Amino acid sequence: MAIKSANVTARVEPEIKQEAESIIAELGLSVSTVINSLYKQIILRRGIPYTLTLPAEPKAVSEMSKAEFDLMMETGLSQAQNGESLDADKVFDELLKDI
Repeated sequence: MAIKSANVTARVEPEIKQEAESIIAELGLSVSTVINSLYKQIILRRGIPYTLTLPAEPKAVSEMSKAEFDLMMETGLSQAQNGESLDADKVFDELLKDI
C-alpha cells in the first residue's frame, strides 16, 4: 500500500463543505478517501470524471411550444407537491445578496 503523505489544500464555501462532508460521513467514507478516489478517476480517465458544461439559457415563455410550457408547469407542480421547492423569501435573499 502506498504511503499517503501529500496534502491537498482547497478553499471552499463553508456551507458546501459542511453539506458534502455530512454526506461523505453518511456513506462511511473520509474526505481523504473521496479526494483520493477522485484523483484516481482523473488519472484513469485522463480527465475530469464528469461532464463540465454550461447550463442552457432558459427560454422565455414566448419562445416555448405548448408542450414545453406544459412540461415545465407539470415539473414545477410535481416538485411543489413532493416538497422539493424552496421558500420564496430565502430564494430572493440569495438572489439579492450579491447586488
